Amino acid sequence: MRYAMLICGVEDEWAAAEAEGAMEKIFEWFGRWEAAGKIGKGGVELDTVRKARTIRPGPDGPVVTDGPYLELKEVVGGVVILEADDMDEAVAIASGWPMQASSSIEVRPVIDR
Repeated sequence: MRYAMLICGVEDEWAAAEAEGAMEKIFEWFGRWEAAGKIGKGGVELDTVRKARTIRPGPDGPVVTDGPYLELKEVVGGVVILEADDMDEAVAIASGWPMQASSSIEVRPVIDR
């Protein structure tokens, strides 16, 4: 089964972690799970919410605003597709994410239609 691993956190904390060498640990994590066949096709690292645009319905048609859909401290920074036998395995893989101190991880089944 496929699972989406949503990486959430505070963008400013991620920038500080990257400066401290966090990307090496992240690349090691990906290398381990790619070799095991547990990283699926797809997934992305998202750019800052400061560059986002939100589209909402308005009285005269769509209204576009700057930024994320809600003013939140914690935002989604990336999505990784996991290939796992079940939710327990997907959670076990995601639990090893190297930036646990500055991220929360949500794991959700992917619906294939």
